[in-house]
Amino acid sequence: MTSLRIGWVYLGWALLWAMVQTMVLRQAGLNLSIAASDALLTNLLLAGSGYAVGTGLRFYQPSIKQSAYLLGWSLGLAAICTAMFLWLTMKLFRGEMAYLGLVEATILVRVAFAWLMLLLMLLLNWLWFYTREQQQAEERKAATEKMVREAELFNLRQQLQPHFLFNSLNSISALAGARPELARQMIQQLSDFLRGTLCKDNQQLMALADELQHLQLYLEIEKVRFGHRLNTVIELQEAGMAMRLPALLLQPVVENAIKFGLYDTVGETTIKLSASVEGNNLLISIENPYDPASLRPQQGTGFGLGSIRRRLYLLYARHDLLNTTQRDSVFITNIKIPQSQ
Repeated sequence: MTSLRIGWVYLGWALLWAMVQTMVLRQAGLNLSIAASDALLTNLLLAGSGYAVGTGLRFYQPSIKQSAYLLGWSLGLAAICTAMFLWLTMKLFRGEMAYLGLVEATILVRVAFAWLMLLLMLLLNWLWFYTREQQQAEERKAATEKMVREAELFNLRQQLQPHFLFNSLNSISALAGARPELARQMIQQLSDFLRGTLCKDNQQLMALADELQHLQLYLEIEKVRFGHRLNTVIELQEAGMAMRLPALLLQPVVENAIKFGLYDTVGETTIKLSASVEGNNLLISIENPYDPASLRPQQGTGFGLGSIRRRLYLLYARHDLLNTTQRDSVFITNIKIPQSQ
């Protein structure tokens, strides 16, 4: 609120109380002109003092423990305002002895009234500035937390690129001598995949249909690496295709499924991805078989489901959006993506 608007608020406050005080003084027997002058002079002095102190509170707000300062300020200002009122009435109403006598008789009441009014204005100003300061502090805290969260999300997304790139380059190196055509094909597919990754870097959420289109580029690269050993099955509900999920979320989960489904086996492996709708949630399930007898901790620096779980928590503030189960030598990763209302 600008200083001009605040000034108009104080003026309106003074005029309102001047009207009330005029009616009270009329009941005490004063004529209308004297009653109105008394009320207007009193409340203009109070409004001016309240405006001055309110302006000062912009630069210094006592803490709650220092609230006694407000009592002292308001009492001192009330005394000053009353003294100025007495001086002005003596100058303006020299011949009105009856009125001046009434003023002297009500001096304590006037001091008390001025103190209460100024204390009220001070408290309202202090509360306004204190509340605004707290709100600004919360906004700064929220902005800082948002920046930290976005930086962590960016870091988690960036972990995907070097991890997948190193694996793909190793495969290209292996194919370059024995199967150069496949190596060239894989280079082109890797280029398309990384180009799509860069384009989606700044997209927080994207439609499932677009995410699956990008995932297909990744699967084509992996099929060059593993050949006939890798089969994929994708089952979708049409209603879920337009639902949104974090960009580049599925590729590391599918990579995890391929890693544990193929690395310890020599036969064909089928990775199944299904998506369905449940209420206001998009449900995604990724299944891969595994050999319990040969399953062991993998070496290297894999992206890991823990990073995916962390990313989902940063976006949705929930720990229950990713869970895994094992059933009949099948490892299942279930992801729930809440949709905004």
